Amino acid sequence: MPPMAFRGLVTKVGFMNKTATVTVTRWVAHKITRKRIERTKKYLTHDPENKLQKDDIVIIRNCPPVSARKRFKLETIIESPETERAKMRMRRAEQAKASSATSVSPTSVLRVLLNST
Repeated sequence: MPPMAFRGLVTKVGFMNKTATVTVTRWVAHKITRKRIERTKKYLTHDPENKLQKDDIVIIRNCPPVSARKRFKLETIIESPETERAKMRMRRAEQAKASSATSVSPTSVLRVLLNST
């Protein structure tokens, strides 16, 4: 089999250990009308560390057979929405923590004003 690399979307993960289903989409021209048609194919992909999540965009590459239907392995993760969301939540939490430490509440201002008089 010649070396192949595909870019696809992870559509199913967690049902089998070390395996994820990656859907690869390509555009082909119709034989008669020459209009572009979207064709999809699903590949079982070997993910040895179980780090893939649903909706990740990945690059998979063919390899020697891992099992009866697994012929591709994970090469790289291009984009992962879940990890991006987690990073954004962490940044927001840090910003909120920093702003709450430096901000002054109205009740503390009132206490200072009442104690000074």
